[in-house]
Amino acid sequence: MLKNKSSLLKTTLLAAAFGFISSNAFCGGTVSGAVDSTPPKYKKDTVVYIKGVTGPVKAGKGEVDQKNLVFVPHVLVVPTGTSVEFKNSDKVNHNIFSGDACNKFNLGTYNPGQSKAITFSKPCVVNLLCNVHSEMSGFVVAVDSNYFAVTSADGKFSIANVPAGTYEVGVWNEKLKAAKTMVTVKDGQASTLAIALTK
Repeated sequence: MLKNKSSLLKTTLLAAAFGFISSNAFCGGTVSGAVDSTPPKYKKDTVVYIKGVTGPVKAGKGEVDQKNLVFVPHVLVVPTGTSVEFKNSDKVNHNIFSGDACNKFNLGTYNPGQSKAITFSKPCVVNLLCNVHSEMSGFVVAVDSNYFAVTSADGKFSIANVPAGTYEVGVWNEKLKAAKTMVTVKDGQASTLAIALTK
């Protein structure tokens, strides 16, 4: 009986130790911070992403809706290979198109309640426009990375589970640019960045 309990205890301890090692080996670190700009309104909807992380980029699914003649969200960032569904939640017809060479398309006119999809197979910044409503504009930013964020109105962002290493940080903004930025990530630790956007 004692032998069985001892064996069970050893097995439990080994499993716990292995779990601890495994979770630490793959937990990664967090890259967070804020972008600053003049005027401050450009802080929002800035794409921040980690370049050069080893391993395949995992495609996902994205969605852009159209509500009250506005693209929602205004900026969507996706990993390359992702299929983005364009919904029409308005009560009028829309016609989404892109004139950008890296992913040129025209979805044609479609009715309220309908949706159509486009795959973003390579890195690209696509300006979304509508043939029916010239005032509409939005963006899909496709990046070769699974580690990215879009800033909130105060310019803040956070990217979790980034593998340990030193990387270049990609930054895209509709109006402004950022100087080259590097970050060193350590497992289980937070790295903080302050990114200045300029003309």
